[in-house]
Amino acid sequence: MHTEEIRFGWFLPTSGDGRYVGTDPEREPSLDYLIEVAQMAERSGFEFVLIPTGGSCLDSWVVGSAVMSHTTRLNALVAVRPGLIAPVLAARMAASLDQLSGGRAMINVVTGSSVQDLEQLGDPLAHAHDDRYERAMEYMQVMKLALTGSAGSALSEFSGEAEDGSAAAANSFEGKYYQFRGPVHTPIAVQRPHPPLYLGGSSLIAKQAAVQHADTFLMWGEPHEWIAGQIAEMEDVRKEVLRTTGIDRKPRYGLRAQVLIRDTEEEAWAAAWSLISHASPDTLRQAQQSFAKTDAANQSRQNELRELSAANDFVLGPNLWSGLSLVRSGGAMLIVGTAQQVTDVLIRYAEIGVSTFILSGYPHLEEADNFGQQVLPLFREQWSQRR
Repeated sequence: MHTEEIRFGWFLPTSGDGRYVGTDPEREPSLDYLIEVAQMAERSGFEFVLIPTGGSCLDSWVVGSAVMSHTTRLNALVAVRPGLIAPVLAARMAASLDQLSGGRAMINVVTGSSVQDLEQLGDPLAHAHDDRYERAMEYMQVMKLALTGSAGSALSEFSGEAEDGSAAAANSFEGKYYQFRGPVHTPIAVQRPHPPLYLGGSSLIAKQAAVQHADTFLMWGEPHEWIAGQIAEMEDVRKEVLRTTGIDRKPRYGLRAQVLIRDTEEEAWAAAWSLISHASPDTLRQAQQSFAKTDAANQSRQNELRELSAANDFVLGPNLWSGLSLVRSGGAMLIVGTAQQVTDVLIRYAEIGVSTFILSGYPHLEEADNFGQQVLPLFREQWSQRR
């Protein structure tokens, strides 16, 4: 039985929100609305909120600073892209946010999105999937070096102490993508040894990067057997890293998914189909064309799930639906049903090793409240009994 404490996070809709997916947002991502969603997530029992990054989103650092100044316990999982912000600067921003919030900063290292999005944001590795993960490995090492004075991995390449014995030279980093001589260690983060680092992906190199450098490995929602397969692959990578480097690290396993809870299963399925009912045929066509161009293993797996389930009204299994992936990129799998059915699905994920859930629903304000009232107490009670 998996015995880690289960953590729940919610999502901040920094590109807008509403009752439908694939249309213009009914609610703009105003400061007032994002604060309202964050405060609702805190009241509903979520421990943190994920603040995304991308060309259509408000800046994650700015939003994180704003919502944390209006909450007291809620942590902010702020997304950062290695191709856009230097790692020492990202470390200083993370430490500043952590210090000002009293230790509530978390960092999500995002290697990519669609190739078009990466090109528009100016990432020089927009067309180089594996290179982006190699860069992310160095990025996390340099961030740790700047935050703690140690990169925390046998794979880091330090120059060693200089003839003059200078600490700056001893703490230098020489990599393929980053070279730093004595990265500054200020400001000091509250969380020790550093704010937690999240990394997502489904490719082999993503798993290698997560095992060596991340605190939580984040997967997009998939059927239970697919997630069990990914966790098994991660355990194989862990063994190989231990064999070759002597380092034995065990990141937490996280799942990013959508949720929809109603009083009856029939109401829940009707509400699920309603989410995409306003998407035009042109929107559906453009979305499919865009998703097909991806080089991300995560998105490719979402595409595969949608194709496999298309003949069955996109039902992936009991209370699992891929219909949102017709119009929504990223972690689009929807857990749909009554409070007990959704709880049962989540408990099964927890039993196979998932210990962090990052969830969302439309609209995010009302669905955070709905999940917090109906599912969280039920899940915690039943999970405690099973443990």
